[in-house]
Amino acid sequence: MLCRETLKINQAGHLEIGGCDTVDLAKQYGTPLYVMDEAYIRNVCAGYTATLDSVYPDYKVCYASKAFSTKAIYTIMREEGLGADVVSGCELKTALAGGMDADSIYFHGNNKLPEELAEAVKAGVHAVVIDSFYEMTLLNEIAAQKNKRQSVMVRVNPGIDAHTHHFVQTSRVDSKFGFSIADGTAQKAIETIGTFENLSFIGIHCHIGSQIFELKPFELAVEKMTDFMVALGKVGIPVAELNMGGGYGVTYTEEDKPLEPRQYAEAIAKKVKACCAEKNLLEPHLVLEPGRSIVGEAGITLYTVGAIKEIKDIKKYIAVDGGMFENPRYALYRSKYDAVLANRMSDSAEETVTVAGKCCESGDMLIEDIRLPKAQSGDLLAILTTGAYHYSMAGHYNRNPIPPVVLVRDGRSDYMVKPESYERIMELDTYPVWIKKR
Repeated sequence: MLCRETLKINQAGHLEIGGCDTVDLAKQYGTPLYVMDEAYIRNVCAGYTATLDSVYPDYKVCYASKAFSTKAIYTIMREEGLGADVVSGCELKTALAGGMDADSIYFHGNNKLPEELAEAVKAGVHAVVIDSFYEMTLLNEIAAQKNKRQSVMVRVNPGIDAHTHHFVQTSRVDSKFGFSIADGTAQKAIETIGTFENLSFIGIHCHIGSQIFELKPFELAVEKMTDFMVALGKVGIPVAELNMGGGYGVTYTEEDKPLEPRQYAEAIAKKVKACCAEKNLLEPHLVLEPGRSIVGEAGITLYTVGAIKEIKDIKKYIAVDGGMFENPRYALYRSKYDAVLANRMSDSAEETVTVAGKCCESGDMLIEDIRLPKAQSGDLLAILTTGAYHYSMAGHYNRNPIPPVVLVRDGRSDYMVKPESYERIMELDTYPVWIKKR
């Protein structure tokens, strides 16, 4: 287990996070339970900003909302000097409700809805990141209706293979995201924007993938993006902002060897400076969009062990009170995790087991073949690095409530997201007029 000052084994032999005993958290809030470590989140944010302050002062770090979006997380981001990127109308509304300044928000997405674009223009977001010709036409019409001129960036595809799972590679030539530099559509898109009266082009954006452990793909992307800036300059199009996206890796298991967040930021910033100097470019305003690297390792999920089933000479299952409804990543990506028995941290691992969820699906697994102490019904299982893409991807499969989220710091705990009741899940149900209510 990857320990730190705010995630460690306490004197009772229990897992402790943010100064709170996880056994006590489970008793107070129940399980399954998402737990987020505030001090860790703030430390990562400060690492990004301190690094860029010294290396590349003309910058903005924008939190990638899709990793984990709640009002409280945006408040924390704002307090740490970060902006946000959002990809839906509700993420935008949540960011604003959390106190995020609209001018610090970038609106992304490959198929933004008309009502979402209208909300973005109305709010005054810093930029809408254009992802299609259809979108630029639609956005221009909406901005004209509101008598506004909307700043836009263009998402471009530099063609970098970041060697991640193919479902999370977003910058290959064959991608639903962005305009390709190689086939000329990126330049054509930017030139087309120049023909719209209510759009103002300010820069280019790319995002080459997720869970990237190396610096080389990012440096190659900077090379490609600054080459493209040179090409745009030759046709009289200045690039004021360069958004290099995110994708920085985190540790899920011992196999993962990510760099520290500040190392990604430093390498990208230094490469931008070097490329601009070499290619005689004015240094653009640099934007980075970390998400998982800020909240991923900050989160754990607590479960209670229930049924235990052993199939002789084949496999042993331990079932927990969560599953694919609150963590669909294994079902989607076969994502790997580390886990511990949080109430028995001093016990030695004795057996290899598979952690199963409670959903009515044979594929509802959370971890396969992990070494743990011999589990008993009632034990507290903690799965680590669940702060990103867990709550945000959770659903109501089998009508299971999405677990609450608790924030911990200095021995204190409180809800970031309150628990759902069965009644809350059912409250939008209704009866068509031809169905007789009993």
